[in-house]
Amino acid sequence: MLREERLDYILKKLQTDHKVLQTELSNDLQVSEDTVRRDLESLAQNGQLIKVRGGAIPHSPNPYSFKERIEYHEEDKRHIAGKALSFLHDGQTIILDGGTTTLMLARLFPPNLRITVVTNSVPILALLIEHPLIEVIFTGGRIGKDSRTAGGMDTIRMLEKLRADICFLGICSLHPDAGVTGLDLAEADVKSVMVAAANKTIALATSDKMGTAEPFKVCEITGLDTIVTDNPELPSLKPYINLGIQVI
Repeated sequence: MLREERLDYILKKLQTDHKVLQTELSNDLQVSEDTVRRDLESLAQNGQLIKVRGGAIPHSPNPYSFKERIEYHEEDKRHIAGKALSFLHDGQTIILDGGTTTLMLARLFPPNLRITVVTNSVPILALLIEHPLIEVIFTGGRIGKDSRTAGGMDTIRMLEKLRADICFLGICSLHPDAGVTGLDLAEADVKSVMVAAANKTIALATSDKMGTAEPFKVCEITGLDTIVTDNPELPSLKPYINLGIQVI
């Protein structure tokens, strides 16, 4: 089989199975594992997959701008946010990460909820300013126009002073081995500090983010206490449950 044919086979299998293993590809393609490893490295360098130990997994599905992502999987995000409300009660201090699912959660806050929200999200800030009882603390920092979040050392220094009850983390990619990862180094750094600043971290993730990875590490998967998703019965969630993470 020609190299181009092998690469095409790998990408098609990845699209179907959402992961590929070097040993299986070696058997399927009748080539050595070293050849498969070089093929995977070539595809990874071209940005077509993410290499992990023993194989590869796909990139996360994040092809849209923030404005477009608000409407992407909107009902799934509403379902996730509705379930996440059960973790809230008066008197808490919570961190709301930037993202469209965390924004949906903020939209569902009842008018009688009394909490303190720390956020780096400009849309969440603008929304919660109008809430009658919620105290809002904005992290400050340089605003990313695409993400609509504040970042940089000012944001990190502010978060390092904080001890929150819960961090609700917006998710780009989740993988049992690769952990929580993102597309942007600066955003990943901020998310890492948010996780460290909270007693409990709850990931809000649509099911299409599961089993994917990006280049920049936020935290190990065991840094999450809970994953709230739209379809908790999926077989692909079993590895997270086996690691002791609550999945709802």
